[in-house]
Amino acid sequence: QVQLVESGGGSVQAGGSLKLSCAASVYIPSNCAMGWYRQAPGVERELVASISGYDGTSYLDSVKGRFAISQDHAKNTLYLQMNSLKTEDTAVYYCAACNLGSAPSYWGQGTQVTVSS
Repeated sequence: QVQLVESGGGSVQAGGSLKLSCAASVYIPSNCAMGWYRQAPGVERELVASISGYDGTSYLDSVKGRFAISQDHAKNTLYLQMNSLKTEDTAVYYCAACNLGSAPSYWGQGTQVTVSS
């Protein structure tokens, strides 16, 4: 059973930074993409960033140049470094693993990110 546990969310002022972490209970092979989704109230959940051994990294246009996804296989941990945060980045951020293009197989519980002006 794969469990994903996010941490690192919080409140920050616009222009600030946060780093999210997602610890997996087991090793996630590199051919199984991992990513970060977010969902704001009244908005559909969207894929913010993904990483895989085959396709490298991919980002939502609105976060390119500000967010960076990375992975530490030795620690079974996924990261999302978020810089130059904007109020529109406010959402619950979810870690996900495998089958990101269709229906992710595994989800974390989510962590709240709130950016104030």
